[in-house]
Amino acid sequence: MSSPNAHIVEVGPRDGLQNEPVPIGTDAKVAYIEALAAAGLTRIEAVSFVHPRLVPQMADAEQVMARVPRRDGLSYIGLIVNARGLDRALHAGVDEVNVTVVATETFSLRNQGMTVAEALDSFGAVAGRARAAGLRVTATVGASFGCPFEGEVSPGHVAEMVRRCADSGADEIALADTIGVGVPADVRRLTGAVREVTGLPLRFHFHNTRNTGYANALAAVEAGATALDASGGGIGGCPFAPAATGNIATEDLSYALRRSGVDTGVDLDLLMSAAAYIGERLGAPLPALLGRAGDFPPRPRLSPPATTTARTAPGRPLG
Repeated sequence: MSSPNAHIVEVGPRDGLQNEPVPIGTDAKVAYIEALAAAGLTRIEAVSFVHPRLVPQMADAEQVMARVPRRDGLSYIGLIVNARGLDRALHAGVDEVNVTVVATETFSLRNQGMTVAEALDSFGAVAGRARAAGLRVTATVGASFGCPFEGEVSPGHVAEMVRRCADSGADEIALADTIGVGVPADVRRLTGAVREVTGLPLRFHFHNTRNTGYANALAAVEAGATALDASGGGIGGCPFAPAATGNIATEDLSYALRRSGVDTGVDLDLLMSAAAYIGERLGAPLPALLGRAGDFPPRPRLSPPATTTARTAPGRPLG
């Protein structure tokens, strides 16, 4: 592995929950975030600041941010798509913003109501304001590996979008396989194209829709990725993309990285417990597999293993 310091960005509270049909209350969201932070995750995409009509699950973003634990070294990310979202993010006190631009015209119009050119112009405006306020800015290029409406997406086109975002003030570039169509060869090809236009840190966002998400994540680390998105329990998806099923699971990815020589600093037992907690609240089996099979090699446990019948988040009674 060529990126021994690659870390995980936890997106379960945002991208994980946003596509789930079961309403999750603020108490449970905060407990989930607390449990993820206790497991050692230090960058957590906790909320998105989009219109509640479009993503009802994120309607309480301000209330969540007012209650999450704060400590040195723990950074909260809010996803935004426009200037109004940035206003809300600044008021809520996030540490970073993730600004999404989508690679194809059809998806961009459906996702954000903007053309690609308009979205790139908007990114430049909000990135400048965010950085002036002291926030780190990630530019996520959605549908980088393929579009549900237009099909294949050219790596050269994605690279040009990345160049514009880099020139507009991005601190980090995230390449998102929004509908889970990529394979490791695509990861290497796209990374090569992007590396021709910027040396910014690269973050990847994979879905396991076609069972290639974990292979893609390992390929991204080998290609020099500094960060990988994952969702505790493997929950989530994109409400604006047909068949965009769950994210890669944080616990499964952490296991694969650790066994590959990449130390993520995550406690897998606590992580599985956090996933079990949100799985109980959702009332459905989790896509993640580590919670079923357990870690390897087995380690002596001081407490019973987490199961999907867990009733409390670690250290926090249910509200």
